[in-house]
Amino acid sequence: MLAAGAVGAAYLYRTDPHEPGHLLPQCPFRMLTGLLCPACGGTRMVYDLMHGHFAEAWLDNRALLLASPYALYLLGRWAWEGLRGRHWRPTLSPRAQLVVLAVAVTWTVARNIV
Repeated sequence: MLAAGAVGAAYLYRTDPHEPGHLLPQCPFRMLTGLLCPACGGTRMVYDLMHGHFAEAWLDNRALLLASPYALYLLGRWAWEGLRGRHWRPTLSPRAQLVVLAVAVTWTVARNIV
């Protein structure tokens, strides 16, 4: 898994998703509806972050950029526990799940109105 992630990251680092003609996957939701999903722009955002373009990353997907530190914390905790031989799985309460869903729906509507 680590090798596959490294190969994918290396490909993304060398391939600008802002330009056409790459092998990066397209958003199926956008292909079907023409609308932006909550994660649309995530690949471009990661590319921009990899190259130190923070303002461009902000324009690609603000919600994902704001959630990135928490996601990185969860990934780091999962890796740390795994290296220590422990099974760890993050959980969200039903209330937190509703908050995440509400933010995702609000973000989707807001970015498609503009």
